[in-house]
Amino acid sequence: MPRPSGQPREDCFAVRDTARTRGYRVKYKGASTGVGRRRVADYILETENLTKEFRGFIAVNNVSLKVKRHTIHALIGPNGAGKTTCFNLLTKFLDPTRGRIVYKGRDITAAKPADIARQGLVRSFQISAVFPHLSVLENVRVALQRKRGDSFDFWRSESVLDAYNDRALELIEWVGLAEYAATVAVELPYGRKRALEIATTLALEPEMMLLDEPTAGMGHEDVGRIAALIKRVAQGRTVLMVEHNLSVVADLSDTITVLARGEVLAEGDYAAVSKNPDVVQAYMGAGHG
Repeated sequence: MPRPSGQPREDCFAVRDTARTRGYRVKYKGASTGVGRRRVADYILETENLTKEFRGFIAVNNVSLKVKRHTIHALIGPNGAGKTTCFNLLTKFLDPTRGRIVYKGRDITAAKPADIARQGLVRSFQISAVFPHLSVLENVRVALQRKRGDSFDFWRSESVLDAYNDRALELIEWVGLAEYAATVAVELPYGRKRALEIATTLALEPEMMLLDEPTAGMGHEDVGRIAALIKRVAQGRTVLMVEHNLSVVADLSDTITVLARGEVLAEGDYAAVSKNPDVVQAYMGAGHG
């Protein structure tokens, strides 16, 4: 079973004692009354008995999620756990066989992908089919045009399109790509492409971001850079991510949902799920993916 970098195999789910106290993500226990306390049930995204069958094969089975507003929520599990299918259901690229999806109190089970994106629920790396032969600046500018309903105005004069430049450059600097603004996307290092994808997602002004394996295939340096960027992105937003790197999951996540064979196996913070014997067995008995 793969493990967080720097940890021995048998200690893959060792409890970490690092306490992360981020001002915008303070948790309160007990009653929800009192100045400055967030309502306990302030969920931005919920699913109820979400199920997806493919010709008799149940890929996702009765999955009920509750994602709290302004938190980072990770979805993990071994290969075949149903994580990608679940993500595709949440972003409406698949329709559920049964169950409901509620976003900001509104049932979006029958909604289309474009509809939920307009409501602020955006999946990064889905919209980011970055244009490989456009520059970083041009890619972000296209995303800004899309947000304003002008996605296909490529024929407009350069002076009109330049109106997007200030905001595009601001986003590019924010994700650490200022020196690459004029670089063609295909020439970017892999980790920098992921940063560009996050910039194009931010251009759509999401209230909630779904990140699909944001650090997959990266070297150690890029993993650290993207993890730090995700932490910045989460300030004032909600993030739901599928992630394979357990070190990243442990460092970033407020809540972790573990899937196995399409069902919720466990849920809680890293300390709780790492000690769950069913979770340990799922990772020991199956490939990690």
